[in-house]
Amino acid sequence: MTLRKPLLLLAMGCCIFSGCRRDYHRDEGMVWHTTYHITYDSPRDLRDSVIATFRDVDASLNVFDAGSLVSKANEQDSILTDIHFRRVYEMSRHINELSDGAFDPTLGPLITAWGFGKGHKATADTLRLDSLLAITGISKTHLSGNRLIKDDRRISFNFSAIAKGYGSDAVAATLERNGVENYLVEIGGEIRCKGKSPSGKQWRVSIDRPVRSDKITHDSQCVVELTDAGLATSGNYRNFNEASGANAGHTISSTTGRPVTTDILSATVIAPTAMEADALATAMMAAGSEGARKMARATGYRVLLVLSDMSVWQQGFPSAE
Repeated sequence: MTLRKPLLLLAMGCCIFSGCRRDYHRDEGMVWHTTYHITYDSPRDLRDSVIATFRDVDASLNVFDAGSLVSKANEQDSILTDIHFRRVYEMSRHINELSDGAFDPTLGPLITAWGFGKGHKATADTLRLDSLLAITGISKTHLSGNRLIKDDRRISFNFSAIAKGYGSDAVAATLERNGVENYLVEIGGEIRCKGKSPSGKQWRVSIDRPVRSDKITHDSQCVVELTDAGLATSGNYRNFNEASGANAGHTISSTTGRPVTTDILSATVIAPTAMEADALATAMMAAGSEGARKMARATGYRVLLVLSDMSVWQQGFPSAE
């Protein structure tokens, strides 16, 4: 699966094309070490409610906060969970099964061993992959009611590859509870939207064309119209390590414990929720194009794959090239 820094988008930049009318609010800022942009149609300013939602999700899922629920779960063999943890956990189990294990939020020890993540360097841990694989695998955990139970206490979770998407969904739910019918929520590139944009039409989102470079550049692959859906992109082309003179992608195999050589530069998914789109895009990167196409057909979702030779495979993206 794909390592990401603390809820930081590494694969996609998005642009929202619309001019705001006076009844549309625009809210933007920083959360989880990335940016967020929210546009919504409401007679009231709902920023306080949005910030409260960020805090609730953070308290549950931020693995970089020692006091969060997920951090406490990583230190125990059993713990009572909250609704945020359960929703993300259950979706993770679903995508794990759909992807034949390609998506797995328990690969943290392997990710660290291969030197990905701020401040980490590859260590001798890479020589004992079997022992690390023994303490990874979401299938070695389960929920009993509201309680998480782990087969091995050392199994740990890092939901960074799904949590931004879930955060977008959580904010969307907050807006809807406050009567908002038209909105777009974007956190670090993961999008959840509903209704119409300020122009009175569907929301229009630009998807970046992959460019392998040390600098972040934005060249549009295509523009999609979107409503009542979630969208996410994952890719290796902006995060790689120099290992033995070769570029090692940051996607780790849950089977071998080693970085995956994938033929996909980026995967974009449109799904009913941003959380599912986020997890699926990550899973497709890990699985490679054959596995990604299999997942796309199984779900029927709109999927755009940019392959290493810059060719495109798409399902439901008629203007992708």
